Amino acid sequence: MMDWYDRGHGMTGWGWAAMTVGLVLVLALLVLGGVMLARSSRRPPDGSYPAPPGSSAEQLLAERFARGEIDEEEYRRRLATLRGAGSGSAPR
Repeated sequence: MMDWYDRGHGMTGWGWAAMTVGLVLVLALLVLGGVMLARSSRRPPDGSYPAPPGSSAEQLLAERFARGEIDEEEYRRRLATLRGAGSGSAPR
């Protein structure tokens, strides 16, 4: 007669270890998939991110210059225009 404690046909220690490792890997993949799904749902479709609130025009201009989108001459010209626009004086 066979019962629950029949040691001849059950899993060995290696079987339990392999099952535990497999379960941990499956759970890790599920968590990783959830994190990736959450991150991708917050990303805009075009891949760009809006400027953080409170960014001034000068900060945005400096960031564009730092990224190499504009050269130094254009940066200085636009910065002078920005600074001159608020005071009503002509740009230098």
